[in-house]
Amino acid sequence: MFVAREGELTALERMYKRDGFQMAVIYGRRRVGKTTLIDEFVKDKRVLYFTAQQKTSHQNLELLSAATYAAFSLPATLPAFASWNDALRFVVERVGKEPPDTPLVIVFDEFPYAAEANPSLPSALQTTIDHGLKQTDTKLILCGSNEGFMESRVLGSKSPLYGRRTMQMRLNPFDYLDAARMLPGVPPEELVIYYATFGGTPYYLSQVDLSRTYEENVRELFFDRLGLLYEEPLMLLRQELHEPARYNSILDAVGSGNSTPSRIAKRAGVNPNSVGKYLKTLSVLGIIEKVSPLGNGPTSKNSAYRLKDPLFAYWYRFVSRYLGTIEKGAGAAASAYASSGQALSTYVGKQFKDVCLQWVQRESIAGRLPFSALEFGQWWGTDPDAHEETDIDIVAMNRVERELLVGECRWRNSFNETAAIKTLEHRSTLLKGFSRRHFVLFTKRETSAATRRAAADRADLCLVTLDELYAGLNP
Repeated sequence: MFVAREGELTALERMYKRDGFQMAVIYGRRRVGKTTLIDEFVKDKRVLYFTAQQKTSHQNLELLSAATYAAFSLPATLPAFASWNDALRFVVERVGKEPPDTPLVIVFDEFPYAAEANPSLPSALQTTIDHGLKQTDTKLILCGSNEGFMESRVLGSKSPLYGRRTMQMRLNPFDYLDAARMLPGVPPEELVIYYATFGGTPYYLSQVDLSRTYEENVRELFFDRLGLLYEEPLMLLRQELHEPARYNSILDAVGSGNSTPSRIAKRAGVNPNSVGKYLKTLSVLGIIEKVSPLGNGPTSKNSAYRLKDPLFAYWYRFVSRYLGTIEKGAGAAASAYASSGQALSTYVGKQFKDVCLQWVQRESIAGRLPFSALEFGQWWGTDPDAHEETDIDIVAMNRVERELLVGECRWRNSFNETAAIKTLEHRSTLLKGFSRRHFVLFTKRETSAATRRAAADRADLCLVTLDELYAGLNP
């Protein structure tokens, strides 16, 4: 299923139509849909498609040889190339003999695998580009899941390939609305719960069986030792990182509510002086993030680490502690606990805040907010009047225009709506330097008639229900 990558696909099509050699670098974590995007792009084009594997350089060269012969309609019985230089020279020669009206697309998927097996490959490819492909209309795509490798050894200033790329694209997981496009027919409340559980990674969402209930999907995918997502976070750590056990301990610490480097290091049993590098790596992968009260800056002493990817947050909250139970075939009880009751509601309530923030960002981009917001996030700190710590779920601001939007997110069936609005108004005053303030109340259920009447009489108050959050799904 190809959904929600229309912008990326359009960018690739624009690149394809440009004259001369083009080189696109596409990267992102595993499962985010890089190959699906490339497949959609090349489906109507002449293509040499090579996917490297975690094998020796010799074995990958054999795979490239087979892909090259297939691309140029040559017999598969031809002997494999003796070296990468021979293979690349052959491609350049063949491209020179091809009709110029239909550019060849060369896809080098999982490029880090081949380059790690043969460290001289980036230099060989640089020579091929500079002395061969640059004189053609060839479009080269280098794709990889190892984000550190792609950023340092392909895009980095010390890479032999530095300066050759004409476009780069980092694919991230879908936001809540694009994720919902993979779950057609699911009602809004369940869409929030699914997003809180599976996140926006297309591969994870594609495992949902829409003929089954949420509870059945979760039980079969997470709480069965044969389930596809039973050990997914651990598998990703093993594939991407050299010390998976240490990273797992750190993620478990963050998932348990430890948010500062010192507390994370203590809980994970990691040297406090070295925990920073692990946190940085996990941040690059998009698994965790460092957040600060909006307006305080990233170096604020109030900064905190948290699990960014919803599937990881769900897994470390509900699955990790029961791995032994699941392995014994008794995961049904753990699944029942995770799929119902206050525990799930509390967890989803936290993820609901991210959904609401993403809605605010979308509305700002579309020009539907009262002002053009430039910064988005949350805020927490001390209320000097109440002499206590407090927080604001949603904050969007434009400091130049002195405009502020604050929001409260309530994942409850009922609450005192008037009190919630008054509290939000008071907390907004804790953020100084703004001349205009706007308020948004996000609710799981439709608010009372009295609250709706009050909002109708105010230009600075907006009520947003689940239907409004998912209105973008409708054509």
